Amino acid sequence: MKTRVIIVVAATSLVVTGAASYQGVLARQASSVWQGVYTTEQAERGEQLYRSWCAECHGEGLEGGETAPALVGSEFMWAWDGLSVADLFERIRISMPENDPSSVSRSEKADVLAYMFSINKLPGGNEELEDRAMALRSISFEAEQP
Repeated sequence: MKTRVIIVVAATSLVVTGAASYQGVLARQASSVWQGVYTTEQAERGEQLYRSWCAECHGEGLEGGETAPALVGSEFMWAWDGLSVADLFERIRISMPENDPSSVSRSEKADVLAYMFSINKLPGGNEELEDRAMALRSISFEAEQP
């Protein structure tokens, strides 16, 4: 009988602990670009990288160029509205810079994306933007602050 009680108490404890952990996961999954998904330091690193690899096509002020779209402003924001940050990150990861996408690392591309967010006046936070799509899927891209 004692063994059965101990097992029931232990199982209940695991369920409660698991539920609390699950709530934490749900809270992280519900994030948006408006909740500070990058750090100021990361955006500063990204600015230097942007100037080196992106500005030639996308413009010094991210305003776009002859063949490259703008990366700042309402047109950019609404183009990605409703998608996940992973969608945007993957587009950058796979295709930028156009002449040699593999010349820039994942972490450097995350830094550039953080810079793009800062220029678009999305708030910074306490944790750096991840460089893996799986981690970025839980962050929604919203054109307007909820």
